[in-house]
This record gives sequence, C-alpha cells and structure tokens, in this order.
Amino acid sequence: MASKVVTVGPLYQGPDINRIPLRSQPSQKPAVPPKPLVPSKSKLTTIEAKRIMTVLDETIYKVELVTLLSYVASNPEVTEGVLGEDVAAMIREHQDLCELLLDAASHLQEQEQQLLQEEDEAEGEGWLQARRSSLEMQKASLLPLLQQIRDSTRNVLRVLLSSPQVASFLQMQTQGRSAEAQSFIDNLLELRGFLFEKLLTSPMEAREKAQFIQDVSRRNRRNQEMIDILENELAVGMKRRKAEEEYEDLEVVHKEEKAQLEELKRKHDVLVEEYSQIRTEREILSKKRMEAEHEMVRMVRAATIIQAVWKGYLVRSMLRSKKKKRAKAKGKDKDKGKGKGKGKGKK
Repeated sequence: MASKVVTVGPLYQGPDINRIPLRSQPSQKPAVPPKPLVPSKSKLTTIEAKRIMTVLDETIYKVELVTLLSYVASNPEVTEGVLGEDVAAMIREHQDLCELLLDAASHLQEQEQQLLQEEDEAEGEGWLQARRSSLEMQKASLLPLLQQIRDSTRNVLRVLLSSPQVASFLQMQTQGRSAEAQSFIDNLLELRGFLFEKLLTSPMEAREKAQFIQDVSRRNRRNQEMIDILENELAVGMKRRKAEEEYEDLEVVHKEEKAQLEELKRKHDVLVEEYSQIRTEREILSKKRMEAEHEMVRMVRAATIIQAVWKGYLVRSMLRSKKKKRAKAKGKDKDKGKGKGKGKGKK
C-alpha cells in the first residue's frame, strides 16, 4: 500500500520555454503508509450512543412484529393456543381497520385516475372543480381512520411486548411477512450497521478520515492541474515554434516534457490505485462487521427460542406434578373417609 510521495518543483520559471526544468526529483523522506480508515473501537462506550442503538433496535423489533399482524389475523390456526382471546380480538380489529383504509385508498385512487382522464377530455368545465373538492374531502375523511390505526398499532404492540413469549413466537413466523416488509426491515438493519459504525467513530477519527480523503483528492487535483498546465503550455510552445529554423531543439523539449507528463500520469495512477485499495479494504471490513452482527442476531434469536421452549417445558412439568399431587391428595381423603365409615359400623 505504501509508496514514495513524489514532490515536483515549479516546472516553469518564466515565459521562456527554453527555461523549463526537465527532471522531477523524488522526495528523500521515507514513505508513510496511509492510516487505516476503520474505527479504533469495537464497542459503544457513551450512554448517548447506547441509547440511540437501543431505540433503533426496539424500532426494528416492533416493525418485525407489526409486519406479521396481517398474517396472524388471516391465519388464526398458526397461533391457536398461543394468543389469548383478547389479543386475537385486538389483532382482528386492527386488521379490519387496515383493510378498511386500503379499500378506501384504492377507491380514491380509482376516482383520481378517472378524474385525470376526464380533465384531459374536457378542460375548463366547472363540474371538474366540484369533483376535485369532493376527492379532497374524502381524503380528509380518512384522517380519523389513520389515527385509529395508529392507536390500534400502539395498543397491539403494548400487549405483545408485555408477553415476551408470545412476541417471540410471533417473531418466528417470518414466512408470513411480505417481500416489501422484509425489504424494509433489511434496509433498517443496513441503516443500523451504518449508524453503528458512525457511532463507533470518534470525532477525531472522523476528522482524520475527512482529512485523509481531502488530502488524496487534493493530490489528485494538483496532479491533474499540473497535467493540464503541461499540456496547455506544450500546445502554446508548439504553436510559437512552428515558424522558427529551431525545430530540433523544440522536439527535444517536447520529448522531455512528454516524459515528465508520463511520470506525472504514472504517479497519478498510483494514487488512484492506493485510494481504490483503501476503499476496497473498508468495504471488506464493513461487510465482515455486518456479517458478525447478523450472526450475533441469529444467535440471540436462537437463544431466545431455546429459553422459551425450556420455560414452556418447565411450566408443563410443574402443572403435571401439581395434578399428580392433587390426585394423590384426593385418594388419601377418600381412604380416610372409608376408614371412618368402617369404624362407626363396628361400634
């Protein structure tokens, strides 16, 4: 990655083309390798950063639950015995509100398309304005329904979040999520990765990264400016020397200038290659970090499922043991009753 940093002195000391220095001298300073453009930390340290990530994680978790409500409402057999009657009724009511909104929106869209066609055919008609006003009123009438859906969503989420086992079970029904919803969740996870990397980067590292990119861009810009200057002045010199018995001297200068130009282009290509390698390394590191985070999420989900299954097994075991104890207690009570009856008979 490291390469020698070449500094080129002023190539033109005056307007006379014969005074052009023909060689560029490389710097004698040792090459300095570019600093890696990755955060130095791997964990969040500030409370503010942790709060931000917690809010985003909770948002993603809630979105995962909300995007499965329609599937649960349409397939009650999937959650039979898991959701209570109250929760199932809330989800069905929420689904009814959503379907009502979709039907109304679809009807409005059809009316708008029909109105557009009628406007193209009959321009300036007064009744078109009345139709537009009617559509606007219908749109405004949907606002209370939208608010009802928001309230219903909050209520359903509040109930689901109060029962982690039900929420975990619902979260596992990923086959019921639509492709659009899954794409939205994937985008949220990608945003989480970008935000996590941003929060890991300290202000000093961010400034160093910005400074590094500025330095590389500045060097590229200077090299390009130098190339433009050489090409322009070479063109001017060629025009000036067209009418003079000195063509051979100009040819020599031209060859040397061309060599300088090739050298500058080579240095420019090296800088571009270095910058490309740095970007590739950053992308690889970012991809590895995202894969590690996804793997951690899968492991956490697996652990949650295992814990839920184990807790269910313990609850069932406790219920079975309580039933056995009650059965034994009833049997003892019956035996005691029979014993007392026999004693009275003997007397």
